[in-house]
Amino acid sequence: MFFTYLRRELRRRRKAALVVASGLALGIALVIVVSSVSSGMEKAQGKVLQSLYGLGTDMTVTKAAQESDTGERPRFRFDARGSDSDEEQSSDRVMVQGFQTLAASTVSKVGSQQGVSDAVGGLSLQVIKVSGQFRQGEFQQDQQNGGNQQGGSGAAPTGGPQGRVEGGGADFDVNSYSVYGTDVSKPELGPLTSSKITSGRTFTSSETNAEVVVADKSYAKEKKLALGDTVTIKGVKYKVIGIATPDSGDAAANLYIPLKQAQTLSDSKDKVTTIYVKASDSQQISAVKSTIQKNISGTTVTTSADLADTVSGSLSTASDLASNVGKWLSIAVLVAAFLVAGLLTSSAVSRRVREFGTLKALGWKSGRVTRQVVGEAVVNGLVGGALGIAVGLGGAYVVTAISPTLQAEVGSTGGAFGGGGGPGGGMGGPARQTASKALDVALTAPVSLSTIALAVGLAVTGGLIAGAFGGWRASRLRPADALRRVE
Repeated sequence: MFFTYLRRELRRRRKAALVVASGLALGIALVIVVSSVSSGMEKAQGKVLQSLYGLGTDMTVTKAAQESDTGERPRFRFDARGSDSDEEQSSDRVMVQGFQTLAASTVSKVGSQQGVSDAVGGLSLQVIKVSGQFRQGEFQQDQQNGGNQQGGSGAAPTGGPQGRVEGGGADFDVNSYSVYGTDVSKPELGPLTSSKITSGRTFTSSETNAEVVVADKSYAKEKKLALGDTVTIKGVKYKVIGIATPDSGDAAANLYIPLKQAQTLSDSKDKVTTIYVKASDSQQISAVKSTIQKNISGTTVTTSADLADTVSGSLSTASDLASNVGKWLSIAVLVAAFLVAGLLTSSAVSRRVREFGTLKALGWKSGRVTRQVVGEAVVNGLVGGALGIAVGLGGAYVVTAISPTLQAEVGSTGGAFGGGGGPGGGMGGPARQTASKALDVALTAPVSLSTIALAVGLAVTGGLIAGAFGGWRASRLRPADALRRVE
C-alpha cells in the first residue's frame, strides 16, 4: 500500500518532484566537482613536492639553523709555473650544502621513534671545479727604442729598453654541480626515488662504498655522459652505471653516489645533511613530527604539508579558490537547495489538505501520513542525488579531458627538505634546483568512492530535511478542519 500510493503520488506530481530533485542535483553536482578538483589540486601539488624529496617520504629531519653557523668561502690555490708551461690546472672543492650536518647516529634515533616506519640519511654536496691556465704577458718595447722584445719580466731594468707588458693573466673556467650521497641499502627512500632509471641500472646493496655514479638525464646530456663513462670528482673516477629521469620538474641532484663515498669526498665521516622519514600511518604525521622534535633536540622536522604552504603560482591560486570559494559556494548552494526542497514539500502538503484529511478520517494515523510524506521526499532526494552524481561526474570528466596546465613554484623555507641554505642559496640541498624553477602541472579531477558516498548521503539528507518540513505540516492537520477546506 505504501509503495503503491507513493508511486502514484510521485507520478501525479511529476513537475513538483522534478523541481525538488533538480535543486538537490545542482548542489550535489557542485559538491562532486569541487571535491574532485580539490583532489586534483592535492595530486598536482603532490607531484611538485615529490620532485623535491621523492616517493614514500612523509617528512625530513635536518639540523636546526643556528645564528653562529656561517658558511666558509671556498679557497683555491694554484702554482705559478714557468713561462714555458701552458699546462692546464684544475682544483675541486667539495662542500656540504648548507654547511650543517647531523651525526649519522641520528638516523637510527629517528627510526626508533614511535610512529616512524623507516628512516634513511643522505648527504647533499656542492662541487665547485675551477680549471684553466696562467699566461704570461709579453714585453712590448717602445718603437723609438728599436723593435720588440719578448720576455717574462714585468718591468724593464733601469737604463734598459723602455716599453710595457701586454696580455697575460689567467684564463680559468668555473663549473659548479650538485652531488647527492644516497644510502644504497635503502633505495625506497630519498630523493633518487623521484626519478626513474631510464638507462642502465641503479645502485645495488653491495655498492655501499663503490666508485659508481648515477647521472641525471639532463646533466648527462649536457656533459655528453653515457653508460660506462667516468666522472672525476676530487681526483676520484666514478663509473656511470645509470641515467635517471625525474618524474616531474628538475632532478634532486646532478649526480648520485653512495653515501660513504660522499662522506669521504667532503671529509664528513659519519655525517648526513638530511634524514628522510616514512611514517607508519599517514594520518599521524603531525604527531610523529612532534615526537621527533621533542625527543631529538637540535633538529628541524619539515612535513610535506609545511612545504606545501610555500607553493606559489597558478596552482596555489586555483587551490585556494577550490578550497575556500568553491567549498563555501557548495555549502551555500546545498543549504539553499535543502531549504527550497523543504519549502516546496511543505507547500505541496498544504495543497493536499483535503487528501490527508480524508485519509485521517478513514483511519490513517498521523504517523502514517508523516511517513508517506517523508517517503516521497526521500525518493525525490534520491532522484536528485542520481542526477547530481551524473552531472558531477560529467563535470569532473570535462576538467580531466581539458587538463588545464597550472604553474607551481616552491619558495625557499629554512630547514625545508634538503637542508638549509648553501652556496646555491634558497632551500639548499637536493631541493635547491627544483625550487628555482617553475613547474607545469596538468590538472585532473579524480572522483573517489568517498565522494560518491558523500553525494548519496547528501541526497538522503536533503530528502529527510524536505520530508521533515512536510511531515511536520501534515501531522498537524485535523480531519474535521481538513474536510472543510477545498484543495
